[in-house]
Amino acid sequence: MWTLKAWQGRFVPHPLPPHERLRHYAGWCDAVEGNTTFYATPTRETVASWARQTDPDFRFVLKLPRVVTHESRLADSGEPLRAFLDAIEPLGPRAHALWIQLPASFAPDDVPVLTRFLRRLPASHRYAVEVRHPAFFADTGTAARLEEVLTAADAEWIPFDTTAFFASPPTSDAERDAWMKKPRVPVRTRALTGRPIVRYLGRDDTDRTVEGWRRWVEVAARWLREGRSPTVFVHTPDNAEAPALARRFHDEVRARVPELAPLPQPVPVEPLTLF
Repeated sequence: MWTLKAWQGRFVPHPLPPHERLRHYAGWCDAVEGNTTFYATPTRETVASWARQTDPDFRFVLKLPRVVTHESRLADSGEPLRAFLDAIEPLGPRAHALWIQLPASFAPDDVPVLTRFLRRLPASHRYAVEVRHPAFFADTGTAARLEEVLTAADAEWIPFDTTAFFASPPTSDAERDAWMKKPRVPVRTRALTGRPIVRYLGRDDTDRTVEGWRRWVEVAARWLREGRSPTVFVHTPDNAEAPALARRFHDEVRARVPELAPLPQPVPVEPLTLF
C-alpha cells in the first residue's frame, strides 16, 4: 500500500527506492494493511526490510494468502500457512494481527471449519476475521454464534464499513470500480478483544468521507476510554488522500481522548519540479 503512485512526490519523496518508501509512509501513519500478502507470500528478506524501516510499535495487519482463505477455504492449507508464518517472523511485535478475510460465499454453515482452523493456529499471533456473507449480519443468533467462536480464540471481528460509500451513486471511475467490488453489509461497532480493527471506506469527496466516519470517531474514543487499543484504516476509492485523511481521523479522536499519543511527524517532501 505504501508504494501507491499517487503518493509519490506528495506523501513520500520522488524518486525514492521501493525499499525506502515504507519508512516515509511510517512518518504519516503508524499502521498499514498488508493486502499484498493475499496475492503472494513475501520472502523473509522482504519482510526483514519492512521491519528495518519501522519502529517496533508500528502495526502490520497482514492478510492471509488467498490459497489459504479462498482456494482451500481454510482446509488442507497447512503448508502455505506454515510458509506464510515463517516469512513474516522477522516482523516480531510489528505483526499486530493476522487478517483472515473470508470469501462472500463463506456462510454460517462453514463456521465449524473456521472453528477448527482457529484452534490449529499458533498462539504466538493475534487473529482478526472479516466475513462478508449477508447472513452473518441479518440474524442476531448467527452473529452471536460467530462471536462465540471468535471470542474462544481471542480473535477479533473486523467490520468493513461501506455505508457512507454506498449512500449515493458513484461519480468517478474509481468510485464506479469500487461500487462493483466492495461488500454491502450492515455496520458493526462491537469489539470482541482489546485490539479492535476497523476498515472504513469513504468517497472521493473529502467532506462526505469525514461525515461518514463520525460514528467511528466516537466509537474509537469509547474503546480507548475502555482501555482497548483500536486500529482504524481509512480508505477512499482511489486512496489518493488516505494518509492525510488517516491523520485527520486520528486528530479528531485525540480531541476527545487527549491522552492518545500523536502520530509521528512526516518527513518533509520537496515538491515535484520540471527540472
